[in-house]
Amino acid sequence: MEEAGIHQECIDLIEKIITSDIEQGFTSAQLSIIRSGKLVYENAFGKVNSYNPDGTRKSDSPDVTKDTLYDLASVSKMIGVNYALQKLVTDGEISIDEKITDFLGQEFVDNTIFIDYEEGSHEPLDTIKQWKSELTIAHLLRHQGGFPPSPKYHNPTINPETFEYDPEIINPLFSSTSADSSAKKATIEAFCKTPLMFEPGSKVMYSDVDYMLLGLIVESKTGKDLNTYLQDTFCKPMGLTHVTYNPLENGFTRDDCAATELNGNTRDGYITFDGIRTDTVQGQVHDEMAYYCMGGISGHAGVFANATDLAMLGTLMLDGTYGDIQFFSPEVINQFTAPKSDDYKNWGLGWWRQGDMQRTNYFGTKSSTTTFGHQGWTGTLLMIDPEKELVIAYLTNKINSPVTDIEENPNKFNGNWYTAATLGFVPEILYTGLDNNEDVQDSLTEYLENLVNSSDEAVKNTMPQDHPARLNALSKHKILDEYTGNN
Repeated sequence: MEEAGIHQECIDLIEKIITSDIEQGFTSAQLSIIRSGKLVYENAFGKVNSYNPDGTRKSDSPDVTKDTLYDLASVSKMIGVNYALQKLVTDGEISIDEKITDFLGQEFVDNTIFIDYEEGSHEPLDTIKQWKSELTIAHLLRHQGGFPPSPKYHNPTINPETFEYDPEIINPLFSSTSADSSAKKATIEAFCKTPLMFEPGSKVMYSDVDYMLLGLIVESKTGKDLNTYLQDTFCKPMGLTHVTYNPLENGFTRDDCAATELNGNTRDGYITFDGIRTDTVQGQVHDEMAYYCMGGISGHAGVFANATDLAMLGTLMLDGTYGDIQFFSPEVINQFTAPKSDDYKNWGLGWWRQGDMQRTNYFGTKSSTTTFGHQGWTGTLLMIDPEKELVIAYLTNKINSPVTDIEENPNKFNGNWYTAATLGFVPEILYTGLDNNEDVQDSLTEYLENLVNSSDEAVKNTMPQDHPARLNALSKHKILDEYTGNN
């Protein structure tokens, strides 16, 4: 560890935080670190399924191992789609300036319907169709395509202006809840119907639709589904055996996978529609549009991996090679990871960049400004710092826990309250001693003190004693007391 420029004290503190948080109610985690091409650390914490559907702690779940697969959520955008496009661009088989109609046909434009989005342009339908006709791969990679963030094609009852769940309003963009081969065809038809919210290139709006479309483009260009292309092009040549879409269909069992939501996609009963999953999600992609609308294989979500294989994939972004195999040219890596513009230094082509310290929640405050990566809603992170030749894969299943307060926010789970869920705490601690031979005890103590203060500030007097914010604060106080010898 020390040979890799990493202080053991920093690793010890990361482990203490994860372990203590799990003792106080957090779910599970995996962490792998690669430095200068060498795997220098890997570890696993917690149980593959931490809670029963009624919110009580489970005692009969297997331990997470280094081989356990995690649902990567939006990190899939990079592994399943960006990697494919970067390889295709490197090989001269595709250009990011090609139009979407070249792949989806004129119906992508002609079948568009009008929706008066609450914050939309309110332009006439003819103008919106013209925008769609000019849409390119580059627009989608930059999240500047104009699509809404998530039209929830899987949910038949949502407000089409806000895309919020509303059982009284029919979703005009509903495609399918069948979760079978027919779903994808219906969803492609829904893409064609979907109007844009603004002119492509005029602003940034992170959208799952952008990457769902990019996934279809990869499949159209290669003649392979995303999983087959991922396996044939990357996993098999690299010898990676723990990366896949649809793990239950590809040799893995439920207990090989970290579970996610406890009661299907219902947010503990808040959401319902015909066909919705109600059992604990384990071994199936959690993301609703990926599962119900795309058969589990989608450009925006669906990849499962363990932290070590994900980190190995991350090393390709350092120089494009693995062993003697060239996957990406240096020029393509620069093209995809360079700042989108002076106004958006925190964006590359799909990749999230540190920029002017704009991604500190994920990459910490000490990583290089050229650091890039992506995070996933289930609680996952892939981070690459090319200046330090450092790759971090940190995976959790923080949503494998009860919803804290359905009425206040049905999308915030108990797991979200813990330090272990914040993702950026790992690089923040790691960089405290990176390539530094000095004693880091005082720096880590100061960090812990600040962590205790911020954890205490999150606690409100009205919160019950078993509220996860209180348990998280308790976890931090215990660690600080132990660290300073006050216990």
